[in-house]
Amino acid sequence: VALCKPGVISAYPITPQTHIVEELATMVSEGELKSQFVNVESEHSAASVVLGAVATGVRSYTATSSQGLLLMAEVIFNIAGMRMPLVLTCANRAVSAPINIWNDQQDVMTVRDSGWILQFAEDVQEAVDLHLMAYRISEDHDIMLPVMVNMDGYILTHGLEVVDIPEQSLVDKFLPPYKPLYKLDTKNPLTLGFLAEPAYYMETRVSIQRSQNNALKLIPEVAADFRKIFGRDNAGLVQGYKLEDARQVIVAMGSVIGTIKEAVDELRKAGKKVGVLKITTFRPFPVQEILQALKGASEVAVVDKSISLGGFGPLYTDLAAIFQGKGKQPKISGFIVGLGGRDIKISTIKEIVNKLSGKPTACEFIEVREEL
Repeated sequence: VALCKPGVISAYPITPQTHIVEELATMVSEGELKSQFVNVESEHSAASVVLGAVATGVRSYTATSSQGLLLMAEVIFNIAGMRMPLVLTCANRAVSAPINIWNDQQDVMTVRDSGWILQFAEDVQEAVDLHLMAYRISEDHDIMLPVMVNMDGYILTHGLEVVDIPEQSLVDKFLPPYKPLYKLDTKNPLTLGFLAEPAYYMETRVSIQRSQNNALKLIPEVAADFRKIFGRDNAGLVQGYKLEDARQVIVAMGSVIGTIKEAVDELRKAGKKVGVLKITTFRPFPVQEILQALKGASEVAVVDKSISLGGFGPLYTDLAAIFQGKGKQPKISGFIVGLGGRDIKISTIKEIVNKLSGKPTACEFIEVREEL
């Protein structure tokens, strides 16, 4: 984040996000980062501060988790609706009640319809890379939408991995200084967040939808430029693992991908043609890339670490929808795992694969305590 040179940083402490902004505050106070760190009394205020900063033409940053993101929700919608380019790190964590500080992805899924671009990191290195890419995507004049980089709480936020931290000169080459398309300026007055009557409001939603679609084209271009400058691949939209001849494919997002890859390796040794499709970008939803990746699959297991209570897993719902009217399609099943930090083991993934040969299910909870 510091390599991206945000001019304003504001956040409120909440586990397991706190240490991110604590380290940034230290860098600011010790003169390592030329930025203004704004202490606030709540996450709602933090989101409001960075909205105001971006509105005046300053690159900004915030981070949060769980209930903090929910407290921000009003402003989260405003940031996207006002077309403010911003990057937010969400340290994904279960939401209350009951109180739970461990990982799942329910927090971000609660605001998935806000207009933000949503990306999910598989490991710490990808979290590093996605932040650099997020500012490029967000500030593009054909996009002008905020980006939320999601990294699983504790699993990634407190996990120790060897990572490549790029040199500042390379980041400067990849990420130019922020040049706002519009900003609050006394010499050129404008209104942001105006009252939109029914004659105009719907067009604002259409505009955001079009910009999301534009991001589907831009993200692979940014990933290619990232590869050229840093010499490292980044998934961008989606990434397959052993899909070439896979008949059964597991689709998921975030750190669980690492466990799934381990399970797939073991299943492959046992003669099963299983593969993985990692969704890096959930919004905008990469429809064509997913259809292409799954064209050879006969059975698909969608693994969600969240649930739309009373409905289904959000990833399952979107994936099942894109196959409607496509003629021959794979048998798609949805599974809910890992809520509230429940362990997701290799055996968990193998159980899911074994269930694919049975009747398809839309929303099956895996490894739930029998007494409940």
